[in-house]
Order: sequence, then structure tokens, then C-alpha cells
Amino acid sequence: MVEVNTKRPRGRPRNEASVIEDTKFALLRAGMAMLTEKGFTVSGIEPILKSVGVPKGSFYHYFSNKEAFGLAVLKAYQQYFERKLDHFLLNEDIPYQQRLVEFSKDACEGMVRHDFKRGCLVGNLEQESVLLSDVFNQQIQACYQSWQDKLAQYLLAGQAEGAFSFTNDANQMAQIFWLGWEGAVHRARLLKSCQPLESYMAFYLANIFKPE
Repeated sequence: MVEVNTKRPRGRPRNEASVIEDTKFALLRAGMAMLTEKGFTVSGIEPILKSVGVPKGSFYHYFSNKEAFGLAVLKAYQQYFERKLDHFLLNEDIPYQQRLVEFSKDACEGMVRHDFKRGCLVGNLEQESVLLSDVFNQQIQACYQSWQDKLAQYLLAGQAEGAFSFTNDANQMAQIFWLGWEGAVHRARLLKSCQPLESYMAFYLANIFKPE
């Protein structure tokens, strides 16, 4: 996650609609940073507003309430992570077998960069599911399904190319990946070490690679 930049660019003054969109985007970026670290229920709106330089009274100009803001942050994170998955899983410059490895390395580097204080926003929300609304939980499930679909497509493509060898349904294999991945992310934060991610990735890949 990159730092939020709220500095006004030089040039012609922006119109009101542009200012609103830029501020809303900055709030979502700040919200993603906060929720990947602390989750939703314990995160206050005021620190997020302060980090962006938005007065507290102006929050409802952008979002109707905290839940609406949280749902918008979750949607933004889903799209951000979908782009990340596409970047690695669809990269034809590296072998199929290496793409998940590169994805895992990138995740490890991100956690190290933030001293293991930030994890997966969706994983954090899942842990709070009993405290969240049905609408929130449905969007969390939709997010996981989106990631699962992308991974399943990658597995099927790799299988067709002879890179992978597995007997289970690709959708099931993709679901298994995310179930284990989220657990590995939480353990990595606990231990402040990438070792859980590395161990899980080695285990998973050993079960999908075609034997030499």
C-alpha cells in the first residue's frame, strides 16, 4: 500500500467535482491503510480524516455513515487486489510455476515494509464478521469469490499448458489456496516473519506442480 498523497497538483484550478473525487479517493486510500492494520470496528473515522486533512464535519459530504465508508473501502481494496493478482497471474514473461511465487514474495515484501503491522484487509474483516452487517459480510464473500475465480482460471490455464498436475476441481483448489493463505498472513503478522507465507506457499505448490 502506498502513502496517500493529498497535495494539490500545480496548474489550472480544479473544479468542484474534481476536488470531491480527489478527496474521496484520498479518504479511501487512507481507509485502506487503516483497515489493513486495525480492522473496521476499532478504527475511528477521525484519524482517517485528519490524515487527509478533511474536517470532521465534512465526512458526511462524501459518505452517508461509517458503514458506507467501510463498504467503499472494501470495494476499493477488492479492485486493488484484483489488479495485483492480474499483474502476477497473467504475466506471460514468467513460467506458470513462478507466478504464485512472485505474488507471495511481493506480499512478504509489503508486510516487511510495514513492519508486519498491516495484513489483508479482507482477512481482517472476516475475523470481525460476527460484528458486521449482512451487507458487509456478503461483500466480503463476493470479494473472496472474485479472487477465487481469478486463481481458478490461472490453475486451469497452467494445467492446460502442462505446468500443473492436480486431480481436484480447480475452483476447489483455488478456495483451498485462499483458506490457507489468510491463515498464513495472520501467523506472519503474529511472528513478524515471512516464514509462514513461505512454508504455506511451498506446501501448496508441491500439490499442484507437475512432477519432473
